[in-house]
Amino acid sequence: MKRISLLVVLGILMASCSSGGGGGDDGPIDPPAENKAPSAVSSLTYPTNNLLCTTNVLEFKWAAASDPDGDAISYVLEISKKNDFSSTEESITVSGTSRTVTLEKGVAYYWRVKVVDSKNASSGYSSTYQFYTEGEGETNHLPFSPELVAPQIDTALNTASTTLEWNASDVDNDALTYDVYFDTNTDPTTKVGDNQSDKTLSVNLTAATTYYWKVVVKDDKGGQAIGQVWSFSTD
Repeated sequence: MKRISLLVVLGILMASCSSGGGGGDDGPIDPPAENKAPSAVSSLTYPTNNLLCTTNVLEFKWAAASDPDGDAISYVLEISKKNDFSSTEESITVSGTSRTVTLEKGVAYYWRVKVVDSKNASSGYSSTYQFYTEGEGETNHLPFSPELVAPQIDTALNTASTTLEWNASDVDNDALTYDVYFDTNTDPTTKVGDNQSDKTLSVNLTAATTYYWKVVVKDDKGGQAIGQVWSFSTD
């Protein structure tokens, strides 16, 4: 009986020692600091925008970025034949601010850069630049793909009409004209603008409708570039 009583007393003493204060380990634990994304690349250095290159082996260069937490950063260089980067020819991660890449000859390319830190947080993309690589005995280069100005993709409009607006350029500085296709088909086939020189076109709209449109850019030497399909809707 004495043995049982002694064990009970020892158990109570051990429980009181383990549950008592003094260690200071039961205080609140600070949550880990939130990781901040690095800054975006502020400018692209080379190839410059609208450049007609004299070679197809190019050293891409851009401005350095920084990380607010002091994390190590890397750069993702993306090169595409499409100005919306729906597919890429190159997506290269580098630690510095330059990279030499060999591309196809006589092709229009678009490029941009984003920054990623060591904890996988990323910046937004830099601006996008377009350029043409050296051709093989070519006397004419195709126009660059048209760029959307307005209405923005997937915008909801509450008007009876709107103005379609785009931009386009040609590395040879050829005179450009535009064919505009606009209807409710996902691949529009109704031509509403034919060989026009203006980069705007007014169209009438119907309520509660989704519209699709695209622009074909043509130079005066027979070259043309077909733009991607853009869309918007009406309330």
